[in-house]
Amino acid sequence: MSNPVVVRPATVADVDLLHRFSIDLATYEDEPHAVTSTPATLARDGFGNDPQFGALIAERAGKPVGFALYTFNYSVWTAARGIFIEDIWVVPEERRGGVARALMVALAKECAANGFKRIDLNVLDWNPARGFYEKIGFKWIKNWLPYRLSGEALAKLATSS
Repeated sequence: MSNPVVVRPATVADVDLLHRFSIDLATYEDEPHAVTSTPATLARDGFGNDPQFGALIAERAGKPVGFALYTFNYSVWTAARGIFIEDIWVVPEERRGGVARALMVALAKECAANGFKRIDLNVLDWNPARGFYEKIGFKWIKNWLPYRLSGEALAKLATSS
């Protein structure tokens, strides 16, 4: 692949692309119906007065080939913000071509420029990308288990006393 990967911040003009890539990722993870966002909600939530997420687009020869969508977290231990990668996706024909690495480098540079202390992400146990993450320095935190409260359980707890 002779053309270099260019990573740029997403703009509101990219919301259709972000939505499509999100559906592609959900389909890959066997949850195509899990995406309830729309381009309109992405425009509102990512590019309004109080952005709830940031996103990067990776392109090769002007063609979008991947994205990373992230939020910010804060660690009381390090007294600093960090980035939490909510979604990262590389189109299948571009995998192993440096796209994910370029996205990660851009995120690491954002951390360095802003004094952030870490990047966190979750990855499915069957995902072969785990090897890539470990190769670039991510550590699997073996004694931490992700938990989630959502849907009916969240609604039930919210209405309890």
